[in-house]
Amino acid sequence: MTHFINRKEDIVAEAVDGVIATSGGRLARLDGYPHIRVVVRTDWDKSKVALVSGGGSGHEPAHAGFVGEGMLTAAVCGDVFASPSVDAVLAGILAVTGPAGCLLIVKNYTGDRLNFGLAAERARAFGLNVNMVIVDDDVALPDLPQARGVAGTLFVHKVAGALAENGADLDAVTTAAERVIAGTSSIGMSLDTCTVPGAPKEDRIPSGKAELGLGIHGEAGIDQVEYSDAKTAIAMMVEKLGAKMDPDQRYVALLNNLGGASVLEMSILAHELKHSSIGQQISHIVGPAAMMTSLEMRGFSISVYPAPTEDLMALQTKTHLSAWPGVNALVDVPVLELPDGLKPIKPLASDHAETRSFLTRCCEILIAAEADLNALDAKSGDGDTGSTLAGAARALIAAMDKLPLADHTQLYRAIGQELSQTMGGSSGVLLAIFFAAAGDAASSGETMQKALHVGLKRMQDIGGAQPGDRTMIDALKPALDKLEGGLPDAAVAARAGADKTATMLRARAGRASYINAEQLRGHVDPGAEAVARLFERLAS
Repeated sequence: MTHFINRKEDIVAEAVDGVIATSGGRLARLDGYPHIRVVVRTDWDKSKVALVSGGGSGHEPAHAGFVGEGMLTAAVCGDVFASPSVDAVLAGILAVTGPAGCLLIVKNYTGDRLNFGLAAERARAFGLNVNMVIVDDDVALPDLPQARGVAGTLFVHKVAGALAENGADLDAVTTAAERVIAGTSSIGMSLDTCTVPGAPKEDRIPSGKAELGLGIHGEAGIDQVEYSDAKTAIAMMVEKLGAKMDPDQRYVALLNNLGGASVLEMSILAHELKHSSIGQQISHIVGPAAMMTSLEMRGFSISVYPAPTEDLMALQTKTHLSAWPGVNALVDVPVLELPDGLKPIKPLASDHAETRSFLTRCCEILIAAEADLNALDAKSGDGDTGSTLAGAARALIAAMDKLPLADHTQLYRAIGQELSQTMGGSSGVLLAIFFAAAGDAASSGETMQKALHVGLKRMQDIGGAQPGDRTMIDALKPALDKLEGGLPDAAVAARAGADKTATMLRARAGRASYINAEQLRGHVDPGAEAVARLFERLAS
């Protein structure tokens, strides 16, 4: 994978400077580059307990992103997935520790334990009061004596940070940190491995599989499982978490993006977590957000903690750090009534066997063409024409019993209304306009062919596309012009119009209008292809 980097040797130093440069003056770094990379608060006066954490880079925004009021005092940044040196950790401790002392928050990895541990010993030799806690929240391997420290570490940062900011002493901050660690459980899942810059990608997860219980450094998980959908992914994870949870407790969940999942996917995962077997036990949630990542790993993790009142208050304490997404109550989805004027007036349903058969056939044709149309659209658009049309067709089949099939003047309007509600993108709006206008014309006594032409004109007037603009109209208008002669004539005209779009090297409407001529050359417009296929299959 290609990355937006310069020299791989400079990745961490340049990234740290980027974080500091965009902090508005809140952060600084210690001298000693490139071997010592410590990010510190610029407003720190050593009057309170200092919190120092860190580890290998590649987990951004952790750890430097959580340096600030109410969270960390300093973050020590190692190379990608490598623990920082003893000298770097010691430099961080010495820079921020005053009479109140310092708490080191360390994830349970051998390198981090050793380097932070030795740095703590050396700091104590300087006369400083330093405590250290080890986070071991990963429950992927229940029999492992040394569980890994993963995203649950952020609960520790926030609770301990809030207490330290409010002036608690080192013993109180340490006790709180240990309480959070003891109660926190985490597990992760990914569909793909991460790629360390400058190193080849490890392709160990085959297509159709997900890895359950993997670490934040790309370590293999406990098992490769069949992946089908978000619901089953969440179910597998909460089964592991549920074994560690008290059924009588309420929990705060932290839903963490491991780096490569989209915001859309993370929202779906939040939905599934809410409706999972542990959903009723989750009172509050942190995220979903990228907080403890593994470079661009296409996965996520869930952490749970049964926060007592004082810890929930600490988690909810405001902080200006954008890396911390805040804590929100997990609620049932409120549904409000549509405003007056938008509630659809549904016509009386009626049945008509021939019309039902014809509409069903049209829908089946579009559903069968889904994959082909998506592939064609990927060459000149965003690859979803087939899915958009097929989704609308499935919705129309599902709504068939509610349609006025015996009243064609009302049927056009009903189809338009259904499409406006179920079909996404501009295509859905345009076809809804087409059928609504055709329905108005049919209600005025126009013939079917005339009504469809009125619908086409209205669609052109509002959408702005004309024949020759490389849209579905290039096939639809010729088909409607020939419809009076029968479906075979309309099909021939539609196919000729669709094929002609492959020679049009400039689109004047739709997403294809943003594509250069070479990408359009030889490819039929997917909307026009859909129209041509529909008429051809109906004619046959």
